[in-house]
Amino acid sequence: QVFTFNSVEIRVQPSVKVKNGAPMSIICHADISKNTDFQLKHNFTFYKDRKLVFMTVSDKEEARYEIPVAKSSDTGDYECTVKADGKSGFSSSIYVWVTGMTKPILTADKKEVLEGEVVKLRCELPEEVPPLEFIFRKIKTNSAPKEKRVPEQNQNFSEVEFYVEEGDNILQFDCFGRRQVRAGWESSQHSNKTLVTVKEPFIKPTLITRSSSNVTEGDQIEFECSTVVAQMRDIEIIFQKNRTILNSVQDKKFLKYSKIATQEDSGEYLCKVEQGAVSKTTKLNVFVSELFPKPTLSASMTKLDESKDLILSCSINGFRGANFSIMRKSSSGDILLKSSRVLAIKVNVNDTGSYTCKAEVRGIVKESKPVRISVYAPVSKPTLSVVSGSPEVVLGKPLQLICHSVMGTPPITFTFYKGDEIKKNVTNDTYAMFLDEDIGLNDNGGYKCDARNNHSSGVKTSNILNVTVIVPIRDASLGSVPYGEVEVGSDTAFLCSVKEGSWPIDFKFFKKTDHEVLLHEVREYSDRTIWHKKTMKRKDTGTYYCMASNRASMDVRSRPITISVILAAWQKGVIAAFVLTAMAGAGAVALWWFLRKKKKGNECSALAPNLTSEKLTRQPSDGNYYSGSGYIEDNENHMKSTDESKGPDLESAEVDYTEVEVSTLDPHRAPEQKGTETVYSEIRKTNN
Repeated sequence: QVFTFNSVEIRVQPSVKVKNGAPMSIICHADISKNTDFQLKHNFTFYKDRKLVFMTVSDKEEARYEIPVAKSSDTGDYECTVKADGKSGFSSSIYVWVTGMTKPILTADKKEVLEGEVVKLRCELPEEVPPLEFIFRKIKTNSAPKEKRVPEQNQNFSEVEFYVEEGDNILQFDCFGRRQVRAGWESSQHSNKTLVTVKEPFIKPTLITRSSSNVTEGDQIEFECSTVVAQMRDIEIIFQKNRTILNSVQDKKFLKYSKIATQEDSGEYLCKVEQGAVSKTTKLNVFVSELFPKPTLSASMTKLDESKDLILSCSINGFRGANFSIMRKSSSGDILLKSSRVLAIKVNVNDTGSYTCKAEVRGIVKESKPVRISVYAPVSKPTLSVVSGSPEVVLGKPLQLICHSVMGTPPITFTFYKGDEIKKNVTNDTYAMFLDEDIGLNDNGGYKCDARNNHSSGVKTSNILNVTVIVPIRDASLGSVPYGEVEVGSDTAFLCSVKEGSWPIDFKFFKKTDHEVLLHEVREYSDRTIWHKKTMKRKDTGTYYCMASNRASMDVRSRPITISVILAAWQKGVIAAFVLTAMAGAGAVALWWFLRKKKKGNECSALAPNLTSEKLTRQPSDGNYYSGSGYIEDNENHMKSTDESKGPDLESAEVDYTEVEVSTLDPHRAPEQKGTETVYSEIRKTNN
């Protein structure tokens, strides 16, 4: 028995789009080929959105999954598998859309509520499967509905609370549900409407005034605010103007507030009644007529010199029956100067300040706008100086000046001049600064400043400030006469000069060693200086340089030069003569030694046969066997006499000892010596 799956197909009856509540069938068909006609057991499995929904076993090659009443939750992707005798076949996926949803059911926990309470609603879709979204609506007459959306992932119902506000008389609520499908949102019908009646816990308050309709400044004005309350519990009445609370009462239905009216009391007043979360307000506009206008303070002058006369007068346009007082403002409060309409004083600088006047009628006090009085003392003659202290400036550097007046009432205007040109105007209290960044080589004076304020005395001018421009040192150089090589004992002149730089100039001469050695320094009112160094010595050989500086505080260093101190011509001659003399003496000594050695050698040769046996018995300490012994002694005497002739310099010379090895004589000329003997000779060392 051989078979194979050709294909597995899935289809929907009546169609892939089904209305909510209609029957629906999902059919799975297997196309199988067999070699003979035999029966197979087919295991059919149906899936919706990859979740198993139905299984069946059949001898037939087709199975059906019946849904008698289709719901919105049946929307989704369907597929099936068929298994037979160890083999399997799989269908493709098919999307089924059930349009429409069942009508939801809405219930409310209350049918009658008070303002400020809440209504709890429940909306249910009994035949639908989550996830769902519920939309609740609060419907008022002549206004748009208010909605609340609640998603539900695990249940087919939802609950929500609505707050009952002031003015909610008769309310209606409804709801509907929806789910998200491939084409968007699938929504249900709206539920039944639920009616809720609202009652007021208290009525809107009443706000009145007990005064006449025309209120004038100075009148007594009285406000009354009242309400009717269903339950006298946690009730509060608040009376306010422009967000400022003027009075309040609790657990009462009545509030009063009164005061003497002023023009500032005109405006909107508000009475608010609160109970729990409910509040109701009533507003009332009040206009207070002016009893008299604000007074006006006038001054004979607002800016005047000290010791001048000042007259202040206070008046009310078209009104005379008022009590006046003139005041001066201060940080600690108003200072009463005079209870009168007119004040006359002779001013000084301390009288500068703000002045007002007050007028009082029937207990109503009004104040004028302040008047600023400025009293000026004359400025003193300003002083102009350099901020750094010294009236000097380095060429190319900025120059900062300060102009200062010891006396004078601020503000003071300072004017800076460079020559006759105005450079800057500054208004300040007692001083001003000026920075001149354009300093030239010829800017050696001409600065001044003016100072003036509002005093009638006019402008005061400082003395002219002369400023010295310091030119920095540039290009220092060093030379010498003679240059390069100098004989021992001669003099050398070193010349240090600069290309430019303001005088005086400090010159310093240095010799380079392991550290800098200062040899000479001098201050010159010139661009050069000469230093004569006397009696040069061999140790003066080396590298020299000079350094120049002035008040610009910049050290400029020259290039180094090298001086070699050599022997003088006469010294070279003496040394040459000495060397030649020494060489001649050495030659004479060598000749004498040679002749003496030859003579003694002949004598020893003649006596050799007679001395053969004697040689074996005589001791080496006799010394007669050294043909060179006489030379050594004579040589020592010669060196001593030579040393003695050299004077005290050689007396102090060090003495070294050296070992001399004497060779054995020829056996045909002298007796044989075994080994070597040591002779010590003094060799004196001298520096020359």
